[in-house]
Amino acid sequence: MTNPFGRRRLGAGLALRALSLIALTMGVFALCGGAALADTLDVDPDAPAWVHAVANTVLYLHIGGGGVGLLSGATALTFRKGERLHRMAGTVFFIAILTMSGIAAPVAVLMGDRVNVVAGIFTFYLVLTAWATVRRKERSIGRFEVGAFFVALCIAAVGVTFILQAAASPTGTIDGQPPQANYMFAGIAALAAAGDLHVILRRGISGAQRIARHLWRMCFALFVASGSLFLGQAQVFPESVRESPLLIVLALAPLVFLIFWLLRVQFTSTFKRGSTAS
Repeated sequence: MTNPFGRRRLGAGLALRALSLIALTMGVFALCGGAALADTLDVDPDAPAWVHAVANTVLYLHIGGGGVGLLSGATALTFRKGERLHRMAGTVFFIAILTMSGIAAPVAVLMGDRVNVVAGIFTFYLVLTAWATVRRKERSIGRFEVGAFFVALCIAAVGVTFILQAAASPTGTIDGQPPQANYMFAGIAALAAAGDLHVILRRGISGAQRIARHLWRMCFALFVASGSLFLGQAQVFPESVRESPLLIVLALAPLVFLIFWLLRVQFTSTFKRGSTAS
């Protein structure tokens, strides 16, 4: 008689191997793309030396944070939640994406790019709340969770405001950019705010719910980073790569990981037996 549990484990193993290959590809392309993007630094040759130094520092920290974040995030997703290697890669991802988004938001303010200001702040929020979820004791909350709820609420409100401003603009854009990104940020931020409120009202969560909250926030932050590089900076890749669907696949890969792991967390017994630190 065929063992259905054995087939299920085999299927999950094959799926994980396929996702691991995607993760490796994503990491390699992230490093290559980041290196190419670094070569596009454009500063007025007549600017003072300190301007060049600051611009170089900011650019390389931002690109380095994004590249390392993509590689470490993809690595973390290939390991079982709670394993030592997962925690190590996750810690690197946490620091790298905080660096990337923490630089992106204020720089976008100086550039007058309001959409990327929101993107940077939202990514920073997602990673910070994902990290806090597994650092906080089960079934407990504090002022951080209440503050995070209002941050997510404000991001959703700003996203809606930008959508309305773009609709009222003759060009249909906001700061020269199409409004589609604002729909995504407004919707996901509203979802995140609802999740924060749920945690507050329940005075904390545990087990699979806790892991799922950590997981989707980390994965979506990884998606923002992958989309920013593979779609937002596609010009740094060779024309043959740009003309293929590879960059789209790599940009959307974090969402595939997100669905895969959420299904495992929510519909298998592995993560329901107790809380696993991620």
